[in-house]
Amino acid sequence: MSTRHPRTCHLCEAMCGLVITVEDGRIADIRGDVDDPFSRGHMCPKGYALKELYEDPDRLRAPVRRTATGWQEISWSEALDEAAAGILAARRAHGRDAVGVYVGNPAVHNHGTSMAMSPFLGALRTRNRFDANSQDANPKLLACMLMYGDQFSITVPDLDRTEYLLMLGANPAASNGSIMTLGDVRGRLKGLRERGARFVVVDPRRTETTRWATEHQFIRPGGDAAYLLALLNVIFSEGLARSDQARETSRGFDALAHAARPFTPERVAPAVGISAEVITRTARDFATARRAVAYGRVGVCQNEFGTTASALLEALNVVTGNFDQPGGAMFTHPAVDLASLARTFVGNRYGRWRSRVRGLPEFSGNLPASVIAEEIETPGEGQIRAFVTVAGNPVSSTPDSARMARAFASLDFMVSVDCFINETTRHANLILPPVHALERSHYDLVFSAFAVRNVAKHSLPVMPKPAGGRTDWEILYELGMRLGGMRAGPPALNAAARYAWRAGLAPDADHFLDLALRAGPYRLSLRKLRASPHGLDLGPLRPSGGARVRTRDGRVDLLPTLVADDLARVSSWLDAARDDASLTLIGRRHVRSNNSWMHNCPSLVKGRDRATLRVHPDDARRLGLTDGERARIESDVGAVTAAVEVSDEVMPGVVSLPHGFGQREARDTLRVAGALDAPNANVLNSTHTLDPLSGTAALNSARVRVTPERASLRDEPDGARDAEAAEAAVAVGVLP
Repeated sequence: MSTRHPRTCHLCEAMCGLVITVEDGRIADIRGDVDDPFSRGHMCPKGYALKELYEDPDRLRAPVRRTATGWQEISWSEALDEAAAGILAARRAHGRDAVGVYVGNPAVHNHGTSMAMSPFLGALRTRNRFDANSQDANPKLLACMLMYGDQFSITVPDLDRTEYLLMLGANPAASNGSIMTLGDVRGRLKGLRERGARFVVVDPRRTETTRWATEHQFIRPGGDAAYLLALLNVIFSEGLARSDQARETSRGFDALAHAARPFTPERVAPAVGISAEVITRTARDFATARRAVAYGRVGVCQNEFGTTASALLEALNVVTGNFDQPGGAMFTHPAVDLASLARTFVGNRYGRWRSRVRGLPEFSGNLPASVIAEEIETPGEGQIRAFVTVAGNPVSSTPDSARMARAFASLDFMVSVDCFINETTRHANLILPPVHALERSHYDLVFSAFAVRNVAKHSLPVMPKPAGGRTDWEILYELGMRLGGMRAGPPALNAAARYAWRAGLAPDADHFLDLALRAGPYRLSLRKLRASPHGLDLGPLRPSGGARVRTRDGRVDLLPTLVADDLARVSSWLDAARDDASLTLIGRRHVRSNNSWMHNCPSLVKGRDRATLRVHPDDARRLGLTDGERARIESDVGAVTAAVEVSDEVMPGVVSLPHGFGQREARDTLRVAGALDAPNANVLNSTHTLDPLSGTAALNSARVRVTPERASLRDEPDGARDAEAAEAAVAVGVLP
């Protein structure tokens, strides 16, 4: 018997439509859905790998307990009771902040987890909360909160109608889009040039996306804020700003013009590596284009000026008249009013408390993940003694991975909600695995709010839920109720949760999704969405008329105080960067990879080594590096080795390692990923290199030293100049 199931892929932000064919209870075929109105048949290699993820023999199907002799399967009731008992014991003995929690990126690809998370965090009652946003997104979110009065008022490029796209630090050809949900990634980006639009990519690396661009500009890592200030300098000084329109919608126009005055193209050019002539031309072309939009992503956020650069990018759109206009930076109108829902559950909060050891600010209820290790290791009131991870792998994905691994190993108690025993969860006392995504329904609650066209798609389960299996929603609900109740969110949710718990039932995530759809702007319902299994096209982006600007006076703040005060630091960077000859390490992404959790799929890791160190030919000659041979990469906090790939794809002074690799320590439980001879780039990143405004790790800013491995071995018999760093690298599986 054969059945075909329309499905939205949940692996990245693109929301690609799939058609999954099931024959005799097994997945027989996966292909792009040509009837999907958003993705139009597009599918990347990760889509087909859903079959491998579903069938992966390393994926956990039942709760496990770590014992002295290995992992032992236990029942759900036993696992949940033990998990709650361990958390409550730490809370009783050491206070509520003795429990830490980290929520990983996959949580936002699951509408059940997204809706359950805030009530669950309310049940934990700790201030030591961390999430993946402080690795990549918080600068963008904080900039939106400062400028628009709401971190959930997030603009996206109106790609289908723009005539000039200026893209900084993003590579959607590999990532499939980030806070810019694209659907048909290739078609939309190639379509820009095909219809005569200008598409300029500014990046330290000539990425896969530049193949579809009309121009690429190499920029020094960390130079985005200075570059944007130089663009604004030209626009203001040459009278190219659309001042009447900008003054009507915003405040701080004159203050921003004054602040940009010292950042002339001539001053900025030597530091950022882009000539004054190119900067000036880019500013003029952008400002005079009929419809233009500037967009920046991970590269803009993952440097020491992430928040300031993100704010300046938004300001560039406003002062050129491209804010909330077709073809410019616009707000979405999703079927579920995520902004309103998020304000109810999360709110707009910043700096209400600070981390205990270093004093970094809280944002949206979370502290930066860079402080996790020190908060575990440092004695005193509020020291983290127990930990919960939900769909996250912070040992791999946060800076100074060696230290993070040691910190997790020292905990009194740890629980992980995860499907795999990986670099992080191997330290847990208990692992609670949810059912596979294909065994539950799916709705992109978060990424529909970032889509370049308004769409709504709901997917029914493709495979039957196994007997006794739990969804993420059910796990968080049952654990939260054992911890004292799901305490956050609307009163209706709390009442429903209490009633269901007393009745021995768990409220279904789709029930709350249906309520949210009915309350949304289109008054949809699950019944209506299920009647259109390929998805509903709700139309192009449209102006919000100022409704999404939630500042007190309803106007965009072009130069928030935090950003204005930070410009002196940008100026100092300019002066220092001109004389800085050190190598800067940046990350990179491949379309066959997704952070740290897709490397156990054989089809995605076969073929050539993708975890190479890419080095410019000039730097390779200077350092004595040969293509194909191995090199040792050292920073102040760690060391790894990797094969060298000499390429003019990176600019001189920059080297590149992909992120998300380095699973060797989990080789017994991730047998494909653990067999790869690939380093974890985060061994090299420091927890102290960050954007001080948001606390976000500057994962594209590490200063490194690179030497041929043969030279290291000749100079030092043990192959390690820094024995402590080498020992730490071995601990997390990045050195043999």
